[in-house]
Amino acid sequence: MTKKKSKQIIRILLFLGTIVSLYFVPWTIVTAWIKPLPNTVQAQVDKAVDYGFDGIVVCVNKTGNQSEFYTSGYKNRENKIPANPNALFKIASVSKLYNAVAVAKLVSDGKLSLDKTLVDYLPELKDRIEYADKITVKMMVRHRSGIPDYVRTHNYWVHPKENSNEQLALILDLPADFEPDKEYEYSNTNYLLLSRIMNRILGYGTFQYIQEEILTPLNLKHTFGSIQDVNIDDVMSGYYVGYDMDLKTDNVGSILATAEDLSIFIRALNDGSVFRDKKEQEIYSSIYKYEHTGLIPGYQTIAQYHKDIDAVVIQFTNTVNFDGYNWNMSEIMYNRIVKILRKKN
Repeated sequence: MTKKKSKQIIRILLFLGTIVSLYFVPWTIVTAWIKPLPNTVQAQVDKAVDYGFDGIVVCVNKTGNQSEFYTSGYKNRENKIPANPNALFKIASVSKLYNAVAVAKLVSDGKLSLDKTLVDYLPELKDRIEYADKITVKMMVRHRSGIPDYVRTHNYWVHPKENSNEQLALILDLPADFEPDKEYEYSNTNYLLLSRIMNRILGYGTFQYIQEEILTPLNLKHTFGSIQDVNIDDVMSGYYVGYDMDLKTDNVGSILATAEDLSIFIRALNDGSVFRDKKEQEIYSSIYKYEHTGLIPGYQTIAQYHKDIDAVVIQFTNTVNFDGYNWNMSEIMYNRIVKILRKKN
């Protein structure tokens, strides 16, 4: 085969490869991304149904904690109840921000040490979690412990556990994902164990401490520790693609909050007013971040502060599919909302 012939074949193969790859491009995502921006946030939010969401709530918290709300779709699709900006929403992993602040406060008070190990606080786990005598509190907060994530165990979301003992049991005696502090890997088990440590130190529940030290000082009256603590009619329904049942009654261990309550907390976290002093804030800055996302069946949350426009933008969407499509669409929706706000600013 001549050199010229070889190049022609390579070009043909590359062309065919391009055609095949284009066939598998998620064109709905591409189309949503490249479309011209609408002039208003509400016009963008009104596209929620086109993005595959049953309902959406957006809160834009501006300077001085002045909130603007935008909604579209349904709070409950069965009863055709419109999305409500004051509905409670399961914020999933965004809950970790509250727990990380609680850790910083307890460390500042000398009640908890970032350098002590899991065994120091929970000695009963010495032979049940690999490297328990080397994993520090700081490593757990920063997701550098190597402890397996109970959510990633086989078919977890098919039969999710409703209490921390059952969740923890899923990973006991499993090998570590890596040696402590050698890598980063997000693990919900870290925060399950941190909550257990704080419960033991305090002698009462971690959420009670969060309420006393974080929520009450910020006058946040619409943030709750469990689905069991709220009127279920106040909760936004959650849906999983291909599954007809409403997921709002599932007890998955998430904090619930309104979009406004969450926005006030995120602003206080970023401007430092959630902390009692600089020492406390510096401790927090050394262990965790200032924004978060959350994803559980039926509920997606994005909570971020945008310094350039001095705005916290909270987005709740209540339709989920773990193939990544819905999450990509929620990020596109969110980023377009922020772009509109920047243009207005």
